[in-house]
Amino acid sequence: MEQPHDLTVEAPRAWDRPAVSVPVIVCLSLVGGRFASFSTEANLFTLGTGGVLIWLGLSNRVPRRPAPRRLGAGAAWWAVPVVVFGVFEGVTFVLAAGDDFPTFSRLADPLLEDHLTRSAAWFAWLAAFWGLVRR
Repeated sequence: MEQPHDLTVEAPRAWDRPAVSVPVIVCLSLVGGRFASFSTEANLFTLGTGGVLIWLGLSNRVPRRPAPRRLGAGAAWWAVPVVVFGVFEGVTFVLAAGDDFPTFSRLADPLLEDHLTRSAAWFAWLAAFWGLVRR
């Protein structure tokens, strides 16, 4: 005897809809853009929003999109500059090299002085993180 097929489809949750998630990300980025760079408030806001997104990503509260196909072997070479950049950033930050070898964050500070630009950077960070949560 053949089993009946289950044709029920789970309705997307409210935060999974772009009409909800995009305005939430915009509001969060506008709030984050109001804080001064590297202030206590900005660091706590970053840790808070990042922590909530990590929690959502590790829980089963957000429906998953299918994972992309496996990347080719040539894509691994793109990890080399990312790792070199990360090591350079970490070493210059830990050693507090100052103006001799400034970190990327210190170089970007003049660009991020404007609240609108800082909010746009927050939006890009949150949108990318939300995309990772959905995977």
